[in-house]
Amino acid sequence: MAEFLSLAEGIEAVLSDGASVAMEGFTHLIPHAAGHEAIRQGRKRLTLIRMTPDLVYDQMIGMGCAERLIFSWGGNPGVGSLHRLRDAVENGWPNRLELEEHSHAAMANAYEAGAANLPFAVFRGYKGVDLPKVNPKIRSVTCPYTGEVLATVPALRPDAAIIHALKADREGNVLLEGIVGVQKEAVLAATRSLVTVEEIVDDFGERNANAVILPSWTVTAIAHVPGGAYPSYAHGYYKRGNDFYIAWDKIARERDTFAAWIKANVLEQGPEAFARYAAPARQAA
Repeated sequence: MAEFLSLAEGIEAVLSDGASVAMEGFTHLIPHAAGHEAIRQGRKRLTLIRMTPDLVYDQMIGMGCAERLIFSWGGNPGVGSLHRLRDAVENGWPNRLELEEHSHAAMANAYEAGAANLPFAVFRGYKGVDLPKVNPKIRSVTCPYTGEVLATVPALRPDAAIIHALKADREGNVLLEGIVGVQKEAVLAATRSLVTVEEIVDDFGERNANAVILPSWTVTAIAHVPGGAYPSYAHGYYKRGNDFYIAWDKIARERDTFAAWIKANVLEQGPEAFARYAAPARQAA
């Protein structure tokens, strides 16, 4: 059953040095506050897993948290490169980073296979492309019923999954709405999970048609962190901070400007700094 903890306690409970961790959220509900806490706690030698790694992983890579990245497309959405990711790959700064690249479809299927406790995912894909030439984990099987050749990738079974969600009730159930990405699958595939939420409520009330509820027994820990997805957005709570994504390109381009930003905005701050982005009426839940 889910345990209600502070963000610092939650990271300590689910994420250790050398672990594999999936911090998921597709454009929406990206767990930035949790990533900052992992940096503050000095986590090292992590295998970072994520569809479309963007700013939160750029920050963690730049702070030397990671030694491996399993991903599909890495960049600053709508802006350009992730400069700390590039520096690690091209120059080994602050340490070398091993890459395992997949397509979006492969990552989504790999999470589903992990959630189902299967050894690998099988799907139609990777036909006429070059990615299998650089990723030996992309293989194929022949369907025993039709003879069709299908792509396979290993299941993703991270040690920890960390996501941001809209609400948790007081029994520890979690609600996601809007673009839900692969958060559900990541949590179900992982050994341990931490969910940061905008608010804690007595009842979820009316739900959207695409609402996803994670039962309390699927979640290890919940932390109340209003605004914890910023600069990504939280459906119905706050908008995407587009200006910050643009500003990040300049901040992260040079090592000195990156280090100064991290010192001022991560190392010398706590999760309460995110609360200014949340709806004021929901912060005290």
